[in-house]
Amino acid sequence: MSEEASKLPKDIAAAEGKVNVQINGTWHRFPRGTRIADACRSVGVPIPCFCYHPKLAVAGSCRMCMVEQGMPPRLAPGQTPSYDENGYQRIQWMPRPIISCANTVAENMGIRTDSPLASEARRGVMEFLLTSHPLDCPICDQAGECKLQEYSNDYGQVEGRFEEKKTKKGKNLSIGPRVNLDQERCVLCGRCVRFMRDIMHDEVLTMSQRGTFNAITVYPGRELDSNYSMNTVDLCPVGALTSKDFRFKMRVWFLKETKTIDVDCGTGTNITLWTREDKVYRITPRQNDAVNSCWMPDSHRLNYKYINAETRIPQPVIRTDAEAPHRPSTWEPALASAAEAVKRIAPNQLAIIASGRMTNEELYMVRHLAAQIGTDMVDIVPRMGESDGMLISADRNPNTNGARLVLDIEPGSKLDAIREGVRSGSIKGILSLGKTSSPRKQASRRKIWTSWTTCS
Repeated sequence: MSEEASKLPKDIAAAEGKVNVQINGTWHRFPRGTRIADACRSVGVPIPCFCYHPKLAVAGSCRMCMVEQGMPPRLAPGQTPSYDENGYQRIQWMPRPIISCANTVAENMGIRTDSPLASEARRGVMEFLLTSHPLDCPICDQAGECKLQEYSNDYGQVEGRFEEKKTKKGKNLSIGPRVNLDQERCVLCGRCVRFMRDIMHDEVLTMSQRGTFNAITVYPGRELDSNYSMNTVDLCPVGALTSKDFRFKMRVWFLKETKTIDVDCGTGTNITLWTREDKVYRITPRQNDAVNSCWMPDSHRLNYKYINAETRIPQPVIRTDAEAPHRPSTWEPALASAAEAVKRIAPNQLAIIASGRMTNEELYMVRHLAAQIGTDMVDIVPRMGESDGMLISADRNPNTNGARLVLDIEPGSKLDAIREGVRSGSIKGILSLGKTSSPRKQASRRKIWTSWTTCS
């Protein structure tokens, strides 16, 4: 037998900085310090929880994530451990469940998530939570993505035994410019409190009162007005915190999810667009630990209404006379008109203004177009603002680096020369791609809108 084959599983795992853990009868290896809930989820074993979130401090308050745990039996003095044919010690199961969010894995630990003990513990927690939860599901915005609904179906019981009147608390309370609070629906998980305290370092939310009257609220004289306040809506597992912007707009099961990237600044926050029939109803952050973790600013989250705004240009428009108004057209005559105008001007009298909002593929087409025309006067307009030190970048263009690399330019370096050329008359025309007069009316974020300007 080789030396490697003779090693016990615990020695092999220890050399890798890991431990062996049995989950529902199957052995796995996890890094030391891994929380039991995270370990189970990483191998496809669901762990229900309300208060636990991997990006927040552990509270251990909801007790929904309880599992049955076991360890090797404690040895008497002088006794040596015994191992089975696979090299593991016998597991001695504990008589009471533990919460998996606050405990970490250990060598030769056993975990049961579907045993009668764990199942009964979760059923009891669900029964307790539903004693005071209102029957708001038909009118609650969280319906369809509510953890209380899901866990009630998966772990609860068919009939409730609670016959007394439910506790009454505040409903539809405005706690900030973008967030409403329904205290009756709250399961007191504390995620919102920990987010504002630990992530935003702004202790505006707290739990007041005790016992039956315990409720989430804002401190006196304060309101939830942070530019990251709507992340608390994402964190809320029930319908206690809701977005004023999305409230009563659309049921989530009608919406299509599209994974994409935020275009409001250079951070590149990963987001999900929620759409139906070519209309965006909301934007939520998508987890990417290398970029935005699980968060995004409210200002970027709500900056989607220009897509269906009345001021957006729905189709190409052209005009053949400088004094005549623009008239609607189709793409073929509009592009033909622009191409004809470009041909009438010498290449050294033409400039191209592209956009830092374009994709790399669109920027490549701009580079190819400039080469076909024969002009090297190509640039983009830098859009700078103030960084908030978190997820809002000072660079308000989402793809400045792409423009720098694909167009082989230093953004903004040729704008003064182009401006002076227009003044002196050496530049007779500007081909503007993806730019409009106002940054708030950028109709070019999803399509390239072409405008042709003759300088005189």
